[in-house]
Amino acid sequence: MQLQLDADRSIYLQIAEQIEDQILRQDLLEDEQVPSTNQIAALYRINPATAAKGIALLVDEGILYKQRGIGMFVSAGAHKQILVKRKKDFFTRYVEPMLQEAKNLSIDPEEINAYIRSRNGAGNS
Repeated sequence: MQLQLDADRSIYLQIAEQIEDQILRQDLLEDEQVPSTNQIAALYRINPATAAKGIALLVDEGILYKQRGIGMFVSAGAHKQILVKRKKDFFTRYVEPMLQEAKNLSIDPEEINAYIRSRNGAGNS
């Protein structure tokens, strides 16, 4: 687990996002145990309650589940759930404002598509 704390965002959100990143990269698989709150707290020298809050957020979202007396584990379907959530967030945070600005500048959506294809090499196949 590697975390570089961003002073502008809550630590517990960064912890949750880091665990989600590990699930997306498949470093953590379904039904695999995640580090305990005490392990996370020790690793990053943070309050265990802060680590617990990040874990609890993922439990509330159904990404992790608790096995009483054993620990927290990755839920079935967590990878797909995170992809869906992050894609929706991506479009909301980046694509929608870009499309609005393109409209303000009278840029045709096809011009944007052509630009993206050329940058990704998709137009060169």
